[in-house]
Amino acid sequence: MKPTAKQVRFVLKPALFVAALLPLAWMLLRVFEFAGPGLGANPIEAIQDFFGIWALRFLLITLTMSPLRMLIKQPWPLAFRRMLGLYAFFYCALHFLTWLILDQSLNADAIVEDIIKRPFITIGVIALMLLIPLAVTSTSNWQRRLGKNWKKLHRLTYAISILAVWHYYWQVKLDTIDALVYAVILTALLGLRLLNRKAAGKKTK
Repeated sequence: MKPTAKQVRFVLKPALFVAALLPLAWMLLRVFEFAGPGLGANPIEAIQDFFGIWALRFLLITLTMSPLRMLIKQPWPLAFRRMLGLYAFFYCALHFLTWLILDQSLNADAIVEDIIKRPFITIGVIALMLLIPLAVTSTSNWQRRLGKNWKKLHRLTYAISILAVWHYYWQVKLDTIDALVYAVILTALLGLRLLNRKAAGKKTK
């Protein structure tokens, strides 16, 4: 069943907005020991990893919207891309701030040393820096101002997603199964885009 424009705007979007906040709500309940398992021997690492995983998940869900549109041959999934992308940035920012404030205590020397000496942190910081201009220019006003360059800029999402998976893979070290699953999902999503572009190119010839 195809949702109407009003249903997308007034029902599905608000529902998605609330649903995307559930991971944050769950973590807050765990932090204040109202629900769920404890945070373990290293609560800071647990919080940091939790937000990082959800940032990666939202990145991949954002990339899923275009293939979903192609699969069902309806445009409405694209209406959720902006919100999903902003939530990816939101959880990425929480992931970074947890490391910056709780783990490094805003110690500039320790922060710089960590970024330089630990490659997975270097990659993570690069991914965040690339994600910031996408979040800033996500509005309709910026889309109009940038014109065709807006789409070119937002193709950075592909590079950011690759860096995010890479960051996660290097972080987990030995237990890489989950990271490899995310890598396979990302490869499939990017592969579908490549196939769609090739098909579109053949049609224009």
